[in-house]
Amino acid sequence: MAEKHFKYVILGGGVSAGYAAREFVKQGLQPGELAIISKEAVAPYERPALSKAYLFPEGTARLPGFHTCVGSGGERLLPDWYKEKGIELVLSTEIVKADIFSKSLTSAAGDIFKFDILIIATGSTVIRLTDFGVQGADAQNIFYLREIDDADKLVEAIKAKKNGTAVVVGGGYIGLELSAALRINNLDVTMVYPEPWCMPRLFTADIAKFYEGYYANKGIKIIKGTVATGFSSNDKGEVKQVQLKDGRVLEADIVIVGVGGRPLTALFKGQVQEEKGGIKTDAFFKTNVADVYAVGDVATFPMKIYGDIRRVEHVDHARKSAEQAVKAIKASEEGKSIEEYDYLPYFYSRSFDLSWQFYGDNVGETVLFGDNDPTSSTHKFGTYWIKDGKVVGAFLESGTPEENKAIASVARVQPAVESTDQLSKEGLGFASRI
Repeated sequence: MAEKHFKYVILGGGVSAGYAAREFVKQGLQPGELAIISKEAVAPYERPALSKAYLFPEGTARLPGFHTCVGSGGERLLPDWYKEKGIELVLSTEIVKADIFSKSLTSAAGDIFKFDILIIATGSTVIRLTDFGVQGADAQNIFYLREIDDADKLVEAIKAKKNGTAVVVGGGYIGLELSAALRINNLDVTMVYPEPWCMPRLFTADIAKFYEGYYANKGIKIIKGTVATGFSSNDKGEVKQVQLKDGRVLEADIVIVGVGGRPLTALFKGQVQEEKGGIKTDAFFKTNVADVYAVGDVATFPMKIYGDIRRVEHVDHARKSAEQAVKAIKASEEGKSIEEYDYLPYFYSRSFDLSWQFYGDNVGETVLFGDNDPTSSTHKFGTYWIKDGKVVGAFLESGTPEENKAIASVARVQPAVESTDQLSKEGLGFASRI
């Protein structure tokens, strides 16, 4: 049983860890001060690639191509970079016990890691159908996507079940992106989800109508308003059928489940204050315990722009919250102050030749603009959300960089709207003149 001590420890080796490490180096890090402890076997990487280019049959993304911080146009931090900077990557290491008052973490192997300052960057884990006792949900070729190991297994299954049949359970981010990737691999794809339309947490019915129509035109079948209640297997233990609540039975060589995630906070239960499913922090990602910070998916933080507190599961926030925490740590050491975190919610996705971006808050009345006909050759359209007479959110499909910047500005500025009819007619023009 080994014991090591570090000034700074980042627990979790995902996106936040890579961006935090880069910020530590920018702020002036001494060799041997920082360790990143990760359950995964590889250095931090840009997780969104796993549901996109990693699965493509041609031009596939592979490590080291998408190590952080290339996702935001920065330097790619290869394992050698961490060595050069004197940062210890403690990989393939699962922490099973955390005692933040004695400032120690214990691994499954019994190794102890002591810290002066801890950044909790444990991220989320996927919700599994086996958690709910769904019959047959432990069959082979039922996949979840969170880590690179998951993606590798899925790639092998796609090759083994060439031109086969796939069922995707869930109509959110994972459902939409993986349905597209499977179809690009020439599988016969059916999506199943209980809601009345896809991406219901963000999309309006008008937005969803476009994507559902577009996917249908690509040959993807969509079944709404029902859930998977069981699976049957062949004599090899591989999934062969999906039973739905509405009585239908679907053939399947591959099943992918994307029904949400849970923040990984169990190690810290009873040790830190929690709220809204996450670890409560201030605008500098400090928890209520001295020298303990939480970033990314696990942090419930003040959303300054809206005057409330939220937890955000998205890569953009994972990057920016990590940088903010490190800046705050270094400023505190130097007796300086920094600006509070003032985050504008931002979400995006890419599938087929589509690419949408959303900024702000999706509350209030909505105004659709542009052409949301799924057969349109341009497929450029968008939506504004209006609350208390102001635009508070904006969505755009197939925008140029300048147009995306314009809708971000609108969501940040929250301009007043005199007429929704006029806003619908003006469309992107409204954002462009703000």
